[in-house]
Amino acid sequence: MKRVLTNILVAGSVLAGVAFGAAAFGAEAAAAKAPVPDAEKGAALYTKGDMSRGILACVACHGANGNSGVPMYPNLAGMPHEYIALQLEHFKAPADKVIRGTADGKPTAMAPIVAQMTEEDMLNLSVFLSKQQLTQPAKAKQGDNKDVVSRGRQIWRAGIPERSVPACASCHGATGQGIPSAFPRLSGQHPEYLEAQLHGFADGYRKQGGADNMMGKIANRMNKADIQAVADYAAGIR
Repeated sequence: MKRVLTNILVAGSVLAGVAFGAAAFGAEAAAAKAPVPDAEKGAALYTKGDMSRGILACVACHGANGNSGVPMYPNLAGMPHEYIALQLEHFKAPADKVIRGTADGKPTAMAPIVAQMTEEDMLNLSVFLSKQQLTQPAKAKQGDNKDVVSRGRQIWRAGIPERSVPACASCHGATGQGIPSAFPRLSGQHPEYLEAQLHGFADGYRKQGGADNMMGKIANRMNKADIQAVADYAAGIR
């Protein structure tokens, strides 16, 4: 009987070892297959696009090295590469499961461009942009309006407790620099763009704003004046 039990235990140990080894090998194989980001290829795709695949040059809208001069297009220079890659994935979502859409629920103009990108393209672009400097940060548009500045500062620093709106600074940092891989930088972003995104979260046509769509819930508790004030304040904070 002892010999039988011993044989069973030995066999079990061997099987466990094999399973562990297989799992480790699988993880190593997956890592080996994962594309290694290439910032130079990202730079080429950003500045020239790839018309053979219908990918327009990003620079046409987002400016040189991710410094956008047009308020409706966000500054991308220096953004965390994880955040940029995630947003590209969101734009690539199928038409029946739109994550980032227009007010009428349709895919944005980014969708057909990103649809032609591979995972490698998106990683290359995101790493390239994360290495760039924001040389043309946007400024607050209503910095002379004391009431707007005061309201924006209040929401940024302390939130709106009576409506369960947390302080923006708790996630995006005291100076709006964000937290790499978790929360994007808002400082220097176009206030018009920030305002539009908050409305998108509030109205539901921009989804997946963090864990459990946190941003959707927060934005939905703010009124139009709150959104305008905090977007303007965030853009100008340094």
